[in-house]
Amino acid sequence: MLDIEIIALGKIKTSYWKEATEEYLKRLKPFVNLKIKELNFTPFSKNNIKSVREEEGKRIMEAIGKSEGQVFLLSEDGRKLDSLAFAQTLNKFSFQKIIFVIAGSLGFSSEIKQKYNSLSLSALTFTHEMARVIVLEQIYRAVTIINKKSYHY
Repeated sequence: MLDIEIIALGKIKTSYWKEATEEYLKRLKPFVNLKIKELNFTPFSKNNIKSVREEEGKRIMEAIGKSEGQVFLLSEDGRKLDSLAFAQTLNKFSFQKIIFVIAGSLGFSSEIKQKYNSLSLSALTFTHEMARVIVLEQIYRAVTIINKKSYHY
C-alpha cells in the first residue's frame, strides 16, 4: 500500500472541489494510506510578496521536516510526466512515503525550489483547490495502472 502525504497551502472552500476531493479520497482508500496536511495562507499585498513567499516557504519546510520521504513540489515548471510515467514514479518510491506539496498563489520560495524535485500537473497554472483534485485524480489513475484495474485506457 502506498503511503502518500499532500501538504497544501489553504483549505478547500468551494463545495464542488470538496465533493471531488472526498470522492477521490474514498476511491483511494483501498490502495493508499493518504494524509492531507493543510497549512494556512498568509495575506499579502504588492508590498510584501517576497516576504510572504519566504514565510510560507518556512512553514512548508517545517511541515516537510516532520515527514520523511520522497518530496515532489507540484509546479507548472516541474518535470512533465504522462500518466504511465507518473504511475511508474509512484511505484518506484512505493517503499517510502511520497510527499506532494501544493504552494499557495505566490508559488514556492527559491530555497524550496532548490532543495526538492518538481513535477508538473500541466504547463497551465491552477488554483490550489483545482491542483489538489487533479493530483488526487492522477494518484488514483496511477494506482489503477499499478494494480491493473480498468480506469486508464
